[in-house]
Amino acid sequence: MGLMEQKRHFSVNLLDWYMINRRDLPWRRHNNPYFTWVSEIMLQQTRVDTVIPYFNRFIGNFPTIQALAEAPEEDVLKNWEGLGYYSRARNLQAAARQVMELHGGEMPQDKQAVFALKGVGPYTAGAILSIAFNQPQPAVDGNVMRVLSRYFLIDEDIMKGSTRVLMEELAGELIPEGRARDFNQALMELGALVCTPKAPHCLTCPVMEQCSGRIAGRELTLPVKTKAKPPRPEQRLVAIVEGRGDHHGQVLVRQRPDTGLLARMWELPHVLAAPAAAGKKAAPLADEPAMALLAGSLWAEGFAARPEGLATHAEHVFSHIVWSLQVYKCTEQDQTGELPLIAAEARAAYDAQAAAGEATALSSAVLPESAATHSSEPSAPEGQNVRTGKGDGLTYRWIGPEDMEKMAFPNIFLKLISSYFAGAYEDVRE
Repeated sequence: MGLMEQKRHFSVNLLDWYMINRRDLPWRRHNNPYFTWVSEIMLQQTRVDTVIPYFNRFIGNFPTIQALAEAPEEDVLKNWEGLGYYSRARNLQAAARQVMELHGGEMPQDKQAVFALKGVGPYTAGAILSIAFNQPQPAVDGNVMRVLSRYFLIDEDIMKGSTRVLMEELAGELIPEGRARDFNQALMELGALVCTPKAPHCLTCPVMEQCSGRIAGRELTLPVKTKAKPPRPEQRLVAIVEGRGDHHGQVLVRQRPDTGLLARMWELPHVLAAPAAAGKKAAPLADEPAMALLAGSLWAEGFAARPEGLATHAEHVFSHIVWSLQVYKCTEQDQTGELPLIAAEARAAYDAQAAAGEATALSSAVLPESAATHSSEPSAPEGQNVRTGKGDGLTYRWIGPEDMEKMAFPNIFLKLISSYFAGAYEDVRE
């Protein structure tokens, strides 16, 4: 069988299979460009089963591009909470505002205009144009490249830009006339359900008869993919500060900076304890110096808190960093008398461990110099529960369980704080 016949076999059999086996997904029930767009952004780095309830809630709260564009950012982040990769939500809202300003609130149908939207790359643009508008545009993601690599026995590294161009050209050639919407979704479906990464279900594959990779016995070695650089490990110390007096029943949280990782989201106060050597896991810090270091860090920001002991361990994996978290329960202290002792303990414990050769990876920048020499009183709160940190300039707040419904937290901190208010700590792995 020649290449042209192999291509025809692929397109015809794949479409026939899809029309019978396609999943009933909420964004497929309407050819709504906005629904397609939201679903494709949510599906980046996230499983379909996970996305479905988030998609339904998001569309329920922001049913149109205009509603999304006009919503407060914190509401958008709160509705995204738990999906991760929060820059996707910010970019989606920024792009909705672009559509309102440049296109009168209607999703553009021109490829360059769609590609110009913030957060929209070649794959997402192709998916929107083909699925929402039935335009014959390829939509090539990792699933699609895996399918094409196997079926056509392509040995090129899929991490290379030249390979992506090759795959886009090939995928475009495979689209039957007038069937772009169904074909691209069928190709995605095959990669998600049948032609899976580690254990492809070749015997149930609708195109197995002409799959060159299967015939050559290469289905488990394709696609060729350069291994990504492993994420950098970091050991971090986290404080769950239990309030007293006016703050009884509350815990201390802070808002991250306006830019960068997890921008403007709320979190528990934490400090880098030990940057690991390249290729090695960050080592835990012993409890005594860890608690003293954490107390000193909080004192440098204007808060007196005494760590009482280790509450739990947690882990959160970003694309480029792995946070290993030692989480300590702390108690708010009076802002007099005891503070110099806490700060002195922090410096003494740090120096003792460094002298014993157990903290070679620690940097003196981990504990701010001001933490050991602070002598002034912390600044007065800007409100009953809000103040600005002395060293980092971040906003700190005391919150109770009722505040969790209004503030957006990264999933790792959402689970830790929820566990605290529920009175039960568990190891958390994200």
